[in-house]
Amino acid sequence: MKNRRILSTAAAAAVLALTLAACGGSSSTADAPAPVASAPSFAAGTTMAKLASAGTIRVGIKIDQPGFGLRGLSGSYEGFDVEMAKIVAAGLGISPDKIVYSEATSSVREQVLENKQVDIVVATYTINKARKERISFAGPYYQAGQQLMVKSDNSTITSPDDLKTNASAKVCSVTGSTPSENIKPYLASPDQLVLFDTYSQCADALGNGQVQVVTTDNVILLGFVSKSNGAYKLVGKQFTKEPYGIGIPKGDTAFCTFIDEQLTAAASSGAYEKAWTSTAGKVDGAETPTLPTLDACS
Repeated sequence: MKNRRILSTAAAAAVLALTLAACGGSSSTADAPAPVASAPSFAAGTTMAKLASAGTIRVGIKIDQPGFGLRGLSGSYEGFDVEMAKIVAAGLGISPDKIVYSEATSSVREQVLENKQVDIVVATYTINKARKERISFAGPYYQAGQQLMVKSDNSTITSPDDLKTNASAKVCSVTGSTPSENIKPYLASPDQLVLFDTYSQCADALGNGQVQVVTTDNVILLGFVSKSNGAYKLVGKQFTKEPYGIGIPKGDTAFCTFIDEQLTAAASSGAYEKAWTSTAGKVDGAETPTLPTLDACS
């Protein structure tokens, strides 16, 4: 496979945070995918006015997912989610170097919004009914689908339907994630499921034989496959639809509308496509998406 910058770091393997772990720092580049607004004005009291006045925005993000949210050895952040955060910040007049990123693992994403530890969460965050009871979403900005990853020499597991007939095969996903719930109907027993805090831990567990299958959204798995030097492969077809949204505090419809406007403008200007092709789109087999139809803000 061709060399890819987004797959050049192994820093994710060291990530073991159980709760929000402030990572600090900012983007490694001053390049914004969309033009940074010059002195934008917003209605007083809105989230947009507060953030624009502060000149910074706090973003909860994954830091171990090649192509979407990855913290490199230098401390810089890259991935499609990072680029989406830059697009939102640009509309507020905030340049990439003023964004403060913190890790938001799957198990704490609602919590960090409710506790006001971050302003938005952009973290391969599937929009679903249960989460919408605690927070609101802008978007979706991307639609993924769940799939399985196994070792390349595994010819036994070829689809989710093979898991019940191979009850000894351990399946790894992440605590609090949608994929960990979606896979349960395909398992022979609950003991077949192994949960970690990050997908990089699942990938490591696959490598050392602790588990035989890793499951999450296809684009995340493609990143791990690509950096495995042929050790891993995807099997079966996508068996779910996972619309990724940008998490915001519950009921902030004005902020949701603003973010949706930035996403729409980015799709029209080409900034959205550029964000993809410079990140997750570099992975073999990744097709350039179009911005999904946006949900109503609530």
